Amino acid sequence: MHDQAEARLAAVCPQLAGRIGTALQFADAIAKNRLPQVSPAAFVLPLGLRGGAASAAAGMFVQSLDRLMGVVLVVRSAGDPLGARLADTLEPLIDAVIQGFAGWAPDGAIGVFRLQRAELVSLAEGAATFQIDFVLDDQLRIAA
Repeated sequence: MHDQAEARLAAVCPQLAGRIGTALQFADAIAKNRLPQVSPAAFVLPLGLRGGAASAAAGMFVQSLDRLMGVVLVVRSAGDPLGARLADTLEPLIDAVIQGFAGWAPDGAIGVFRLQRAELVSLAEGAATFQIDFVLDDQLRIAA
């Protein structure tokens, strides 16, 4: 799913093409306090799974499953020491990501992505970090 999500993100936000990292790259950047210098940039994060209602019948176990995914946007304020123009760059990106993922399904998924939340994570060291979380309604099917 990660590869499809990254391709989708690059398609809906062409300015992010070649600037999309993984969860491990994001963790490393945070640990070393080295967010990308090239702006804007993004990271696609698998945030986890959440199980729902389940049933077992006719040799089949079926359970609803929420797949959680986040997109972290990083926008730098180079040449804008007060950050006055950050919103001008960040807001269209946020809108494009939400419109690009809400209602979209990667190959093989049962349902579609829906927006869970979006929030400003950090405004530090000349960069705005904004996280948008989505839930993919899916299903776990196991033959008993």
